[in-house]
Amino acid sequence: MRLRIAGLTVAYGGEPVLHRVSLQVAPGEALGLVGESGSGKSTLARAVLGLLPPTAQATGEIAVDGAHRVAERRQKTGFVFQDPMTRLNPLKTIADHGLEVLRVLRPHLGRGQRQAKLRSALLAAQLEPSRANQYPHEFSGGMRQRAAIALALLLDPGLLIADEPTTSLDATVAAEVLQVLGQLRRERDMGLLLVSHDLGLVARHTDRLAVLKEGAIVEQGPTPQVFAQPRHPYTRQLVAITRREPKAIAPAQNLLVAQNLSQQYWTGPPWQRRSLRALDNVSLTVGTGERFGIVGESGSGKSTLLRVLARALNPDQGEVWLDGQNLTALRGEALRRSRRRYQLIFQDPRASLPPHLTVRQTLADGLVAHGVSRAQAAADVDFGLTKVGLAGLGERWPRELSGGQLQRVAIARALLLRPQLLLCDEPVSMLDVTIQRQILDLLLALQTEFNLTYVFVTHDLAIARWFCPRVAVLYRGQIVESGPSDRVLTQPEHPYTATLLRSVGLCEEP
Repeated sequence: MRLRIAGLTVAYGGEPVLHRVSLQVAPGEALGLVGESGSGKSTLARAVLGLLPPTAQATGEIAVDGAHRVAERRQKTGFVFQDPMTRLNPLKTIADHGLEVLRVLRPHLGRGQRQAKLRSALLAAQLEPSRANQYPHEFSGGMRQRAAIALALLLDPGLLIADEPTTSLDATVAAEVLQVLGQLRRERDMGLLLVSHDLGLVARHTDRLAVLKEGAIVEQGPTPQVFAQPRHPYTRQLVAITRREPKAIAPAQNLLVAQNLSQQYWTGPPWQRRSLRALDNVSLTVGTGERFGIVGESGSGKSTLLRVLARALNPDQGEVWLDGQNLTALRGEALRRSRRRYQLIFQDPRASLPPHLTVRQTLADGLVAHGVSRAQAAADVDFGLTKVGLAGLGERWPRELSGGQLQRVAIARALLLRPQLLLCDEPVSMLDVTIQRQILDLLLALQTEFNLTYVFVTHDLAIARWFCPRVAVLYRGQIVESGPSDRVLTQPEHPYTATLLRSVGLCEEP
């Protein structure tokens, strides 16, 4: 066995986080480990490498290719983290990272041998070796993840642990990264432990599945069998979440109209500047009470379009109209007043909430900035927190809240000014599947109560199909296809849409 775990129990301060967990990964096999936040997935992965904090008490057996000692397990295990940008030193090139690993852990290798091994690992991860002398910030998200895979391969591990390796990537890039991992495990006979909250991803890229709940394995078996005939109530709940459909709301008159939006950026030094067209003559309409989705890969222009719609960026060409008012013509105080009618929900609430302010202070300051009195702001904050299920948590600091709670705070902040339109930028991509669905259910309930309209940007096509009755597909700054999601995301007319759907298994290969 590449990985054998038997009776693993991990506790912090006497409080168990893992309860007698047992699982195995055979050579060439991919095991998916799924569960919600706090279930113990990351603790299990860190236990294999002996990366638990000193305060942890661990009992049980862990072996990687027959090695039980931590130092030996580390030599036989590669680890791919969720966000390589936070794990790579921004002051070092990819070559610096790799050669340092080999210099420390394979000291018997000469310089030429180390360079040859790094080149081989980069090629195996389908990354051009000539890029090795570049820094992490010069790579796209997918390329950084490939570089992380290459670094994990340097010691020729028998086991590769991938901890949420595609959470921050769009559908096509995520599919490419997972195809690389699948090809490597087959070619090298490696075991792959794929930790993820994305059930659809696990279904497509693993042979067996283990479901973790509150620190215990509640079900495991062949992936198709677990999905088709889940035995445990929690597994049935996870599978049901992916199949339930929200009710569409028939839109009334147009609320948001974007006409012929174009936007270009200039890159490079002044003596060698070149233009990058982020938006190219984009037009769309969104009806009152509608949930309108915008999908596309990284670099397609999704974020630029949302910034233009929110008037955080002035377009080079075109207009944005909200309920009959031309937002692109507004300046100064008139623009500030208009912002009460539309609000943004960001992808990462931890990054968008000030860490030095309590939840109450953050929400109240936003209201006061729009002319609301302190007394009224306090009452409005209590109302908003109650509506998102966080009553009584106003005095907490952001660091004291979970990811799902932080996103509820972000939603409360967007609601306090009673807007007509919410612009949602990947609002659930950082959350596990159960918390994702809780947040989406909350957005649905709030839409009904407050007659909200959503523009919902996402790279997750399954969520777009589930949540948005109508979608637009953005590719290289242009809308190449739009219409009812039941048609666009099942019977695409444009080749790019078909490519997107094939990358996530929602469309058959031609």
